[in-house]
Amino acid sequence: MNSTSIRLIEPSDGPALAGLLARDRQAYARWLPARPPEFYTPAGQATAISALLASHAEGLAWPGVVLSGDTVIGQVAISSILRGPFQKGFLGYWVSSRHQGLGHTSRAVGLAVRIAEEELGLHRLEAHTQVENLASQAVLRKHGFRAWGIAHDHFHAEGAWRDEVFWERTLPGRSPS
Repeated sequence: MNSTSIRLIEPSDGPALAGLLARDRQAYARWLPARPPEFYTPAGQATAISALLASHAEGLAWPGVVLSGDTVIGQVAISSILRGPFQKGFLGYWVSSRHQGLGHTSRAVGLAVRIAEEELGLHRLEAHTQVENLASQAVLRKHGFRAWGIAHDHFHAEGAWRDEVFWERTLPGRSPS
């Protein structure tokens, strides 16, 4: 089995991500927002990566890719970072359908939690899952997240508004400076 790692996203990841997203487009339609066709192309991913790296440069996000060995198999990100009295971020992730069920998602989430705590110095991470996404909920529980509520009609995907479970995890982060 290949090892799982995560690293900051790079412009050269565009073609690999475009290929994964295009292949899994129908499989993930239930879980991800609708995107224009160009999003699933290398050029579309180059634009998305550029925006992610700009957010990172401003301290608003840590956008990463999930790797199996040296192969990009998904994305993980800590976004919407708030400093000051909040010291929190929002965790999001996905792994290609061909690499699910092998522990990559769980290991990637664990590594992202470590980055949030050790590198970013955050006190809190939040995440959302659709009510039916039991696999993602199990990953979050395994890494110490607790469900704290349900937002009805919170997320629009595949032509319908979806209910989502809100998750939280506090980290032994530093006090705000």
